[in-house]
Amino acid sequence: MTRTITIFDTTLRDGEQSPGASMNVEEKVLIARQLARLGVDVIEAGFAFSSPGDFEAVRRIANEVEGPVICSLARAKPGDVDRAWEALKGGHKVRIHTFISTSDIHLTHQFRLTRAEALARAVEMVERARGYVDDVEFSPMDATRSEETYLCEVLEAVIAAGARTVNIADTVGYATPQEFSQLIRAIQQRVPNIARAVISVHCHNDLGLSTANSLGAVAAGAGQVECTINGIGERAGNAALEEVVMALRTRKDVFAADTRIATEEIAKTSRLVSRITGMSVQPNKAIVGANAFAHESGIHQDGLLKEKMTYEIMRPDSVGAGKTHIVLGKHSGRHAFKAKLEELGYRPTEVELDQAFERLKRLADQKKEIFEEDLETIITEEMDRPEEAYRLVSLHVESGTETTPTATVELAMGEKTVKAVGKGDGPVDAAYRTIASLTQTKSRLASYVVKGIAGGTDALGEVTVTIEEDGKSVMGHGADTDIITASARAYLNALNKAAARAAKRGGEPKVGLI
Repeated sequence: MTRTITIFDTTLRDGEQSPGASMNVEEKVLIARQLARLGVDVIEAGFAFSSPGDFEAVRRIANEVEGPVICSLARAKPGDVDRAWEALKGGHKVRIHTFISTSDIHLTHQFRLTRAEALARAVEMVERARGYVDDVEFSPMDATRSEETYLCEVLEAVIAAGARTVNIADTVGYATPQEFSQLIRAIQQRVPNIARAVISVHCHNDLGLSTANSLGAVAAGAGQVECTINGIGERAGNAALEEVVMALRTRKDVFAADTRIATEEIAKTSRLVSRITGMSVQPNKAIVGANAFAHESGIHQDGLLKEKMTYEIMRPDSVGAGKTHIVLGKHSGRHAFKAKLEELGYRPTEVELDQAFERLKRLADQKKEIFEEDLETIITEEMDRPEEAYRLVSLHVESGTETTPTATVELAMGEKTVKAVGKGDGPVDAAYRTIASLTQTKSRLASYVVKGIAGGTDALGEVTVTIEEDGKSVMGHGADTDIITASARAYLNALNKAAARAAKRGGEPKVGLI
């Protein structure tokens, strides 16, 4: 039987404790509305006692956002509990969440309390909160570094005092999944009245184990997970809501548990929180990272094109992430390249595809990201390539403020290779004059146009030239990350077209540069 796990979202409280992630009231209300659309069960809207802004955010969210239970955090102090109630009253469904530490490390060095004093205060504040609301949650802070017998004694007492949820906090991210699962099982066995409360878990990510610990707790019987969007939170953050939810959804066979989350809203929620907090999501972040459904490896791309399940364990649209993104780069395979070209509307021959694929590989070694415009430029050049009377083998150009531009050009012409050195008014002029001398062709350069295919200094540059002879025009195109090389390719492309046209007329090619 599949259990339903309660998702307690603390993005607006613990998440806001990330350095630099402070939000104003309007921003908090906006995120709370999106969390309601996402389907979270509980929104911890803030810490009402901490500031007027937090108080107002809790008050407005409690009164304006429908669906989830709205919660305010409160230390185990009368003023905190009272202030939480003042912010929450009038809300449709509200909860007060109070806490005090139970670890000797905290009690001795921070709180200056004995165990007996901390227990008495915990009970007193749970009772005080129950005087205001029926739904009270209690957290033993630093529970995973607390002595187990004392921890269970505190839990039994606060449940007897009226706590409906007891939240086992791994406050400093110290526990391992095995330890944390064992602790949850021990609590179930050693707290006599535990059946009267939901066991919740709140895991921090200091060792990168927050999601693993949360899932281990669910497997051991926990019924609520406290988490944040994108895993934001104090220090290394909290368990990421999207990871916990999708792990449960994807591996029901293991956890026999699921949530009420509308997972299609995950990506939208992630983007909203990232934009408002200014905290970017790392590209390789699970579920919501830019690369979460992107594939560059040729082996992976080939499998995906045959069957998505080969390399994707969940559909990108199931989390609102659109579709699988095939990234073309130096690790890509021919199959993915062909599929992408067909998606763009191109149907190259096998020869054209092979030549274009080799150019893709060379380009991918030169720049980090290949754009669709790059692909279209490469494939149109190959599909529009005439019989090559002249093929560029190598090009070397020297130029500068105190140097006469000089080009060394090597061309393949039929069965032979020729090479020459020439000078010009600039690097392109030097290259063109040298090519003209090698091909022994003459024409007028009517136009020369350069444009960048995409942004960045490593962008593929495209050159278009028009050459004229006897009143007839021929246009050539060339592309490369080196604009001089692109210029040479464009000029040779035009010469080859002119040569092919002359051959069809039964004459000799005469076009070239003068």
